Amino acid sequence: MPRGRPRKNADDVLIRSAELIGWALGGIEREIVETRNKLASLTAQAAQLRNRVGAKGGRGAAPSTSSAGPSAAAEAAEPAETGNGRRKRRRRMSPEARKRISDMMKKRWAERKRGK
Repeated sequence: MPRGRPRKNADDVLIRSAELIGWALGGIEREIVETRNKLASLTAQAAQLRNRVGAKGGRGAAPSTSSAGPSAAAEAAEPAETGNGRRKRRRRMSPEARKRISDMMKKRWAERKRGK
């Protein structure tokens, strides 16, 4: 009898790998179903909130995503962008804060200049 590990049957390996792939596909399909259910729930909640905002006469309801698809919802959720579309809005710094930072930097530069 030859030494070492016994050789695996090629058919047995294929069956096991096919079985593993089947389990993986089953798990992925379950995740897809759960994700679709969550999406439907979130879409219903968003519609309720839109109706609530529209009923109170606030700034207006957000655009509906039913006809435009999920990409429109993702675009509506992003913060507003300016001009060329690459830069996002920045916070405005108060004049007092700007002066404070300027004074601190001048002080640091003066210390560095003295150190040389």
